[in-house]
Amino acid sequence: MSDAYAASGVDTTQSDAGVGALVGILKTIETGKPSLNVLASGHYASVLRVAPNLGIAVATDGVGSKLIVAEETNRLDTVGIDCIAMNVNDLVCVGAEPIAMLDYLAVQEPDGERLAAIARGLKAGAEDAGIEIPGGELAVLPELLRGHPDPGGFDLCGTAIGTVGLDELVTGAAIEPGDALIGLPSSGIHSNGYTLARKALQRDGGLTLDDRPEELGGASVADALLEPTVIYVRAIVDLLRSGIPVRGLSHITGGGLLNLVRLGALDAHGQPHPAAASGPRLGFAIEDPLPIPGVMRLIQRLGNVSDAEMWEVFNMGCGFVAVVAEEHVDETTALLAQHGRAGRPSPKRIGTVTDRAGLCTAPGGVELR
Repeated sequence: MSDAYAASGVDTTQSDAGVGALVGILKTIETGKPSLNVLASGHYASVLRVAPNLGIAVATDGVGSKLIVAEETNRLDTVGIDCIAMNVNDLVCVGAEPIAMLDYLAVQEPDGERLAAIARGLKAGAEDAGIEIPGGELAVLPELLRGHPDPGGFDLCGTAIGTVGLDELVTGAAIEPGDALIGLPSSGIHSNGYTLARKALQRDGGLTLDDRPEELGGASVADALLEPTVIYVRAIVDLLRSGIPVRGLSHITGGGLLNLVRLGALDAHGQPHPAAASGPRLGFAIEDPLPIPGVMRLIQRLGNVSDAEMWEVFNMGCGFVAVVAEEHVDETTALLAQHGRAGRPSPKRIGTVTDRAGLCTAPGGVELR
């Protein structure tokens, strides 16, 4: 468990146990007909068989406590991008092409201007991902939500769907020790770890959202915290269509570097991999990381967060990883670089798959399991 994260109010061990309790019951659902589910639980998205070689991929997620910063600054026009990103970036990890998302927006008060601002972010994210938002739900819950400030509270979640050929699923089954990890740069802390980030910056560090510490290069704390999550859909869909054999895809979100471990859990048919019956079958070594954003260095310094915990909670500058054989490194990085954006690092080979099952390592002696 992450010590600083627990001290900020998020106990990851307790959360994992809670998920286990939910899944333990939900997987016993009996519908009276054969299951359409293709992938065992624990991967980035679920896939349902709807035709002989067609699957519908489904993912659901929200923006989390990043919304508190949006409320405190009344800057609501980017968090919709985060909502789109957190869902569609998971969908592409199974080889799916996202096509649509439904949003769920719960508000303390249905203020038209605020709702329009949130909608502008959803629109921008949808256009970046190339998806539609054909519907959604607005719930007004004044007794349940309390804003920062009151009455501006809201929560924003989404459920995205995509299509994938069942013979084109990307499960991680083909990954072998010696394969290369290609990292795509993040834009900052994306939409994870905000409880720890806000504690480190505001409570421990005494910063206001308007402060501009040196590590942020002229940006304010609010600017850094509200930087939208990168949407990787177009880059990864192009990679999947390129003919390059993609062995695994990982969206680096909550759990940081440990997100990679789930890549070895399934076989080519989406079922538990025989070699993973007693635990993870692969390890992952980060040898040449992408540049770590200044906001993360600031969080670490002010919050006195260890190197290991930083790698366990945050993306540390890498928001997405593609796994390919060593001989495909150059063409993969060249293709992904075509989707780069000015001011951000280029995608590059950041590490190697190892046979040290379940062990993730990073520079500085960091070891996570």
